[in-house]
Amino acid sequence: MPRLMSRKTSRKTCFNKKDLPQGISIKPISSFNQEEMAFLARLYASTRWQEVLQAPWNDKQRYEFLQQQFEAQHKHYQTHYPQSEFLIIQKNHENIGRLYLDKDKTSICLIDIALLPEQQNTGLGTLLLKKIINDAEQTNKKIVIHVENYNPAYHWYLKHGFQQVEDKGVYQYMEWRPQH
Repeated sequence: MPRLMSRKTSRKTCFNKKDLPQGISIKPISSFNQEEMAFLARLYASTRWQEVLQAPWNDKQRYEFLQQQFEAQHKHYQTHYPQSEFLIIQKNHENIGRLYLDKDKTSICLIDIALLPEQQNTGLGTLLLKKIINDAEQTNKKIVIHVENYNPAYHWYLKHGFQQVEDKGVYQYMEWRPQH
């Protein structure tokens, strides 16, 4: 099981407890343990399960494939976004999602936001995205994201003011910019 590097960061997340619904919290992942990694792998699998159902594999093969994909994605994020905020979203102290953000002087890269299927379509993802947008407005930064072509969230991002900037084959590069 891969480990996220433990980091001490002085970066302040844009999420304050008072801004979140009752029972929802966001915690930085600072020292990864087996339980957190197992949750993140399970979350990843839940976001890709419908896709792998199309493959002529049994469920064991699907889970093994998704575990390999999770580990590859995890390694990629660690390598290419070493200063990022890796956050776990919790509801009543139970892990329900992840939010990965990378910030620099001019932009906020929304690396990933994912919620367990039973937590989707509850308004929580929209609330979190609006908070990120508010942070971008306050700091005059654009938000950038790569969205896979078949991801239903593509239309969700359009609805919230993101624009497709570039077709990168498998991904669409999208941006949201502050209105000035």
